[in-house]
Amino acid sequence: MLVFSCSSDDSDAIEEQQEEEQQESIYFPPLDATAVWETKSITDLGWNETQLQSLLDFLETKNSKSFIILHRGKIAVEHYMNGHTSTSPWYWASAGKTLTSAVTGIAQDNGLLDINAKVSDYLGTGWTNAPLDKEQLITCKNLLSMNSGLDDSLGDSISAENLQYVSNAGERWAYHNVYVKLQDVVASASNQSWSSYFNTSLKNRIGMSGGWIPLGDLNVYWSNTRSMARFGLMVSTNGKWEDVQIISDAFLNEATNTSQSINQAYGYLWWLNGKSSYHLPQSQLEFPGELVPNAPSDMYSALGKNDQKIYIVPSKDLVIIRMGDAAENVNFALSSFDNDLWEKINAVTD
Repeated sequence: MLVFSCSSDDSDAIEEQQEEEQQESIYFPPLDATAVWETKSITDLGWNETQLQSLLDFLETKNSKSFIILHRGKIAVEHYMNGHTSTSPWYWASAGKTLTSAVTGIAQDNGLLDINAKVSDYLGTGWTNAPLDKEQLITCKNLLSMNSGLDDSLGDSISAENLQYVSNAGERWAYHNVYVKLQDVVASASNQSWSSYFNTSLKNRIGMSGGWIPLGDLNVYWSNTRSMARFGLMVSTNGKWEDVQIISDAFLNEATNTSQSINQAYGYLWWLNGKSSYHLPQSQLEFPGELVPNAPSDMYSALGKNDQKIYIVPSKDLVIIRMGDAAENVNFALSSFDNDLWEKINAVTD
């Protein structure tokens, strides 16, 4: 039997490297988007550089437009493809739900609203087509958690006549555009437009670009890829940007943990990996196992239509962004692409 040993010098070097990694502070890019965003090499991270091209080729063949990996805030991988550039805007789709979650949390932190209060406290009665006693059961937290009890089978409109009662709030989980009503709640509570409060409370404070574009009853956020990475970085640091607490860590802790008893893999508009079961959009079925088996169990995600992705992995200090067209078939949020992509990411980062 062969026995390998390290010299004391080697052991000291390894310990020193581990201490340096532990002590390395989180990097935040300048608020000026034209300034340099510091990078970190794959070699310095000890990742498998020979697998990087395979990952990038896979992304390109799967209709991706951009891909970024941040490690402790610095850019380790940044790649644009299929005609996209670093300045090109793209839509977040439902990955932007997490922007609504974040700004709702900020408004609560600022004492403007209480997520446990009834939605009708801010919007008045009649904002749904449900019987008044049933409408009065719906809280802002129900909208954050997707368990309002309203019918999710009637299309995208969130007009009052389209928001019909199915079950009592809290008794049924269903992926529903009614969460957008939180933007009206924030606007009412702050006495500002949604866009104005969003810009001053979040966007400008972390150096994001982009804006909200109306699409029917919905507002869809468009930005460049680095702006999505900025948001992911702020969330990954428990709501801080440098020394400023943008969102309370208490709210983010609630947002990125199971928020209700039905779908274990859902927080406040965030998807959660590592749970024993999950539900999917447009389904009342419960599926056993983790949401993305190939991904780290502590990963949480912002997932949007046609594979817009923010992956945050606390245990690995990673924020990962993917923008583009649907990798394969049109989808609402989660797709088989997530698991396939994580197989390729693991080959580089493990």
